[in-house]
Amino acid sequence: MRCMGLDNVDLKAVADLGITLLQVPGHSPYSVAEQAVTLLLGLVRHLPEANHRVRTGNFAIDGLMGNDLHGKTVGVIGAGRIGKVFARIMLGFGCKVLAYDLRPDPRLIEAGVQYCLLSDILTQSDIISLHCPLTPLTDTIIDVYSLSALKPNAILINTARGRLVDTKAVLNALDADQLGGYAADVYEQEWPYFHYNYSTKPIADDLLNRLRSHPKVLLTAHQGFLTEEALRQMARNLLNQFTFYANQQMMMVTKASMC
Repeated sequence: MRCMGLDNVDLKAVADLGITLLQVPGHSPYSVAEQAVTLLLGLVRHLPEANHRVRTGNFAIDGLMGNDLHGKTVGVIGAGRIGKVFARIMLGFGCKVLAYDLRPDPRLIEAGVQYCLLSDILTQSDIISLHCPLTPLTDTIIDVYSLSALKPNAILINTARGRLVDTKAVLNALDADQLGGYAADVYEQEWPYFHYNYSTKPIADDLLNRLRSHPKVLLTAHQGFLTEEALRQMARNLLNQFTFYANQQMMMVTKASMC
């Protein structure tokens, strides 16, 4: 598996069939963290619309008023390798950073990040970025109830897993002005569409169509990992995994032949 998450793998079937599962134990956290920052900036400064206007010869700036990130409160849900990088970048913007994670990192606290309850993240943050894995506990961690606790102009960023959010609830919150904007690199039913060209084909997913056409949404097709540095590291990690597995197999064969 050329990825970190295994939520898309039937682990029971793998075990029942006797398949050896190798995965990338981790790759550059900067690629995804920087994608989250890019989506955030693109959303709050209306960059896609501004660029489209300039391309069509429209240099008017009406309706393009954005917001400073400096001074905003940023909540990070899941302060693992990627979340920590994102948190440090936000500190560099001059933001107050809150984090929710099961294992607080003293170095992040020393850098200025405040760990707190999830409820505090939801009620206090101007911007919330999701960087937690998809587990039974985090499945739709952003739902109707958590959205109702947010500030009405809050921005939600998701570069982790699509099913961390209830997409329909997010869209309804945007329509009701209960959420300021949503930027994502993932979608809960992305597999039939993401990484394929559907520019000349109909897209039958009504929720995806609603999401990609919403004026308060900035969506990319799961490209956060796609940097030269991340792919290079991914390849090295895979080769290391293959080498380690091959050496283990050879040692087992050698040991068996000596018995």
